[in-house]
This record gives sequence, C-alpha cells and structure tokens, in this order.
Amino acid sequence: MLPIKDTIPSRSFPLVNWALIAINVVVFLEMASAGPWVQETVLTYALIPRRFLLGLDDPHQYLTLFTSMFMHSGWAHLLSNMLALSIFGDNVEDRMGSLRFLIFYILSGAAAALAHIFFNSFSIIPTVGASGAISGILAAYFIFFPHSRVITLLPFFFLPWFVEIPALFYLGFWFLSQLMNGMFTVISGVQALGGVAWWAHVGGFVAGLILAPFFGYRRHVRRVYLRGEIIHGLLAHELGLPVSTDMPEEVYQIIALYPQTAQRQPCVEDILALRTRQQ
Repeated sequence: MLPIKDTIPSRSFPLVNWALIAINVVVFLEMASAGPWVQETVLTYALIPRRFLLGLDDPHQYLTLFTSMFMHSGWAHLLSNMLALSIFGDNVEDRMGSLRFLIFYILSGAAAALAHIFFNSFSIIPTVGASGAISGILAAYFIFFPHSRVITLLPFFFLPWFVEIPALFYLGFWFLSQLMNGMFTVISGVQALGGVAWWAHVGGFVAGLILAPFFGYRRHVRRVYLRGEIIHGLLAHELGLPVSTDMPEEVYQIIALYPQTAQRQPCVEDILALRTRQQ
C-alpha cells in the first residue's frame, strides 16, 4: 500500500514540516556527492548500538541519536520517508504548532533510536533514517485525526487502484506489521530483518502515542472554515446521516461536547462570529 494523500487539508503552511523535508534532502544530496568520504561520514554520524553502549561517557555518541535521523541510505529510503512526512506531518504541525511539532519530532526520533539500541544492543551496523521520528508523527495523526482517510495506491493486476482507507485502519495495520516484524527479529535472532530497524519504528510510534496528548492542545483554534461546512456537518448529525470525514475537527468536537442542539448553537455562533471578524 502506497499512501498518496490524506483527506484533511492543513489549515496553515507547515513551515517546520517542509523545513525538515528540505534538511533531509540536502543532507542526502551532500552525502551522495561526498564520494569516498561518505563512508567516514556514515561511521561518524550514524547510530551504532554497540558503539553507543560502550561509549556512554562520550558526548558524541549521544549526538548520533539526532544526527542519524537526518541521514538516509538511498533514494528509495529517502523518498518513502519524505512522502509519509509530507502527507501526515502538515496536519500534526497544524494541531501542535510549529515549535512543539519540532520538539515532538526530535523526541520521537530519539525514543526510536533508544528502542533500536535496546533490542539490538550487540549490533555494529550503522543505523540511519528519519523513519523513527516519522513513526511518532504517524502516532500523533492516529490520535488527532481518527476520522481522516488515507488515499492509497493499491496494485491490482498491474493497474493503479486508488482506495480511501480509514486512517485508524491504515495506521493501525502499519503499526501491527512493524510490531510483528520486530518480534520476528527477536525470535529468529536476526537483528535487522530486511535491513529495516523495525523496533525503531515501534519505539517511535509508542513514544508518539505517549507524547502527543501533551503536545497537541492549542490555546486557540484557527477559524478558517466556511459557514456551510459547519452547518452541513451539524445537520447531517441531526438527521442521522454519516458526517463527511472532510468536516473540520471543530464539528466533531461540538457534537461530542454538546450533545443537544440547543447547547451547540452558542458554540456554532461563536465560531461564525470569529470567522466574520477575521475576514
């Protein structure tokens, strides 16, 4: 399954998200042009679990927890990670705010690296990639946008087939697949099955699930919605019709917090009033 996009548009320009993508691409291009020096760069800045544990008194080893998440082993590795970050990261940044999003990204990546070290303590294989940090972003998206859908490309007899999959199912299935592969590496004794740091993915996702609630509540809500979207969502709920997954998150919040129509009305009027003033 190849994710193409999600169904919830970002409400603001995801500055940090695009900056992270740009940094990863620039670092990869610099490494690709380094020639014979690239091996030395990888050995210096990649995370090597055994070296990290033997050098706990060396500050540089702690630095590799962070430098390794901006390095990639090839074009496919880079593009797959940046695709996921571009799809899911903008909404998470919008919910958290740019600074908190950056801190959350770094902490998720560090937690993923520590999980990889824990389950691969004797490994001397350099580990690189942003997938651990991005796994934390996926977990935050899993929590914040349960009503979203992921437009996914599925191969069907060599023909492109685009399907909307609920984000809960898509991300839940992804996490279970990472967990199962990680458990298989423990059972089989293979430290990185297929060259993938499965436990880094699992660790990043679990860290995201734990940290996201502390990072995700904004003190203000950006009012950029149309009157028709709010009214349509509320009317659909009143009539017992399914509410579109494209409805603003405020619609779901209003319905959940104010089960009676009379209670919801002041909240809706406040949102519309703020919308009018900002215009």
